[in-house]
This record gives sequence, structure tokens and C-alpha cells, in this order.
Amino acid sequence: MRYSLKIAYDGTRYSGWQVQTNALSIQTLVQKALTTALRHPVLLTGSGRTDAGVHAQGQIAHFDTEKTFHPKSLLISLNALLPADIRILSVQSREANFHARYSAKTKIYHYHLHLDPVADPLFAPYRLHIVYPLCKQKLREGGQLFVGEKDFSAFANQAYRGSAAKDPIRKLLRFDAVQQEGGIRLELEATGFLYKMARNLVGTLLEYASEKMTKGDIAQIFQSKDRKQAGATAPPQGLFLMQVVY
Repeated sequence: MRYSLKIAYDGTRYSGWQVQTNALSIQTLVQKALTTALRHPVLLTGSGRTDAGVHAQGQIAHFDTEKTFHPKSLLISLNALLPADIRILSVQSREANFHARYSAKTKIYHYHLHLDPVADPLFAPYRLHIVYPLCKQKLREGGQLFVGEKDFSAFANQAYRGSAAKDPIRKLLRFDAVQQEGGIRLELEATGFLYKMARNLVGTLLEYASEKMTKGDIAQIFQSKDRKQAGATAPPQGLFLMQVVY
């Protein structure tokens, strides 16, 4: 039988989602908890990797087991085994052909900007504090320069490897700026994201909104397919994987 987990986590202490041999990852801890709870080795497949320091409120992962269990009981067991900064929000039975990654239609990320003059220490682990002048109007309008089905090679780290090398075309459905307490929340939804694409898009938008780039510059970045031409990678703490749409 195939099941999925909806997972929320504070990524501050972790090397990211994906299992790594020399660092602690979220996937490693959830797999270990599943193995303990179900009493057999479990391989967990996530909807995609999140980088070190990136958070999630809606990561989805699937696993297979022949064990019979009640989803609510497994949920309680897993949360008892996991550290407090990783929570299983739901356990759901799935069709045999469901795949956490390949069945996904779109993914939604939020990036939080803190724009008040003084940084709020309670927001610090989860928002990027902007200390330089930023045009809010350009921040709101600039996202539309990236929307559409395009070659996002210039916004992918290691564009010569992995999925970016095979097919760098992605469809960015929206890149919205939403007012929130203390700042702005950037909302990105796409059919998929290349390695560090979300953070690179945010970093480039911030350079546009701070008058370091023009519309023509952004068009040229797309044409160049060169990561060096785009903006700096935005820090990880402001980024959240919010939802995977199936």
C-alpha cells in the first residue's frame, strides 16, 4: 500500500530535505521515525528537495508498506519520535501510482520580507530583513516580468546538472507581492522549480526593486541563460514550501 505524509518543518537546524551522508536532513529523521514505528525499513520519496535553512508547511512525501495501521495512530507515533521542529500534519492513503514528485501539478513557495526599519528578533529566523531602499511598486509589478513558460537556466544553480540540464523549461504561473504585517510576502507558483530557482528569482526581483536592474536587464538575463547574469541568491530563512498541488 502507498501512503503520503504532509510535513511541516523549521529548516534552521538542518542541511535540507534530502538525505546526506555528512549532515542531518529532514528526510533522514522522518525515514528513521517511520522505520521505528512500522518496524521495517522505509524509503521516503519527497515532492522535491528544500535547501539548508529553508522551511516547509506543506512538504509531501510518499512511502510503501504492507503493514496495517490506523493513520491517526501512525501520525501520533511519528510526532512522538520526531523533534519538535518537524511535524507530520497528516497521513493519507494513496493510489498505487501516486508519486509525491511526479504527480505534482504545481508547487507554491512563499518568501517573506521584513521591511520595518528595525529588525524584529521574532521574525529573524523566518524573514529576510531588508536594510536598503526598496521600491514597493516595482516589487509588486516586477514579478510579472518572470511569469510565463520560459527557459529558467539563468536562475538555476548548477544548470549543467540534473533536471536543469535535461529540461530547463518551467512555467511560472504567478509571482505576487502581498502586504503583510511588517513587510511583504512574495508568492511563487510554478509547474516545477530548478535548483535554487525560487531564491534566485527573489534575489533578482530584489535587485530590480532596488533600482539595480531594469526590465531590459531581466529580459537579457533570460536570453543569456547564464546564472552569473542574474541576481544574488536570496538567503534561505525567508523561504517556505507552502503547498504541493496534485
